[in-house]
Amino acid sequence: MSTADSSPTPLAARLRALHVPGRPLVLPNVWDAASARVVVDAGFPAVATGSAPVAASLGHPDGEVVPVAEMLAAVARVVRAAGVPATADMERGYGLGPAEFAERLAATGAVGCNLEDVDPRTGRLVDAGEQAAFLAAVRAADPDLVVNARTDVLVRAKTPARERRAEAARRMRLYLEAGADCVYPFGPLDEETTAAVVAAAGGRPVNVLAWPGGPATSRLAELGVARISYGHQLHTAALRHLGELVAIVRDGGSPFAAG
Repeated sequence: MSTADSSPTPLAARLRALHVPGRPLVLPNVWDAASARVVVDAGFPAVATGSAPVAASLGHPDGEVVPVAEMLAAVARVVRAAGVPATADMERGYGLGPAEFAERLAATGAVGCNLEDVDPRTGRLVDAGEQAAFLAAVRAADPDLVVNARTDVLVRAKTPARERRAEAARRMRLYLEAGADCVYPFGPLDEETTAAVVAAAGGRPVNVLAWPGGPATSRLAELGVARISYGHQLHTAALRHLGELVAIVRDGGSPFAAG
């Protein structure tokens, strides 16, 4: 959507409508056009990029090291290949001001984004009020954009678990008040913590990370989760499998039997 156009796009409306507490939108995060097509062909109604796998596919580490033009070009390729609503993991905006960020992201065709509250230059949490103001400015620049506000308090703060949970709840509420459509308390959450963050959101959509050993999708639905992400994990698994096939080739075997 153009920042001068206040009418919602059909893709943005579809993506927003998929965020239903208790009926979670499952997003196996993608990293390029080919992986996006795999996800769409499997029947998923939307796609989401992951910053770490996209960065790796472009030859960079995670943490806004990828030049912003390269990241946006990668997002645009995913959007073109997918043909369904696409949301992009844009870390903390790659140093762009809210208006420029919204305009350049809209130009890719993405109708949603993740924005997190960690400064990629320092790895430290951004002040909650500062992050809320940034989110509000992005929302003002593009009212149509589906904003998923991620907080890393649960994995970054060096405080007791109870204090981290309380701070995560406070940040989630601030970010929702600032205009976020969904909040994403990042980390490998157990059932108790998942229930707590869902309660803290007061019925608004909550995104959680799927992780090995964590609650199953069906259980996350029972707990009221609205969105489930896989982050870098599918990309890591795909590369691991590729490594196994390449090792077979190196050793003179046939990778086709292994595949």
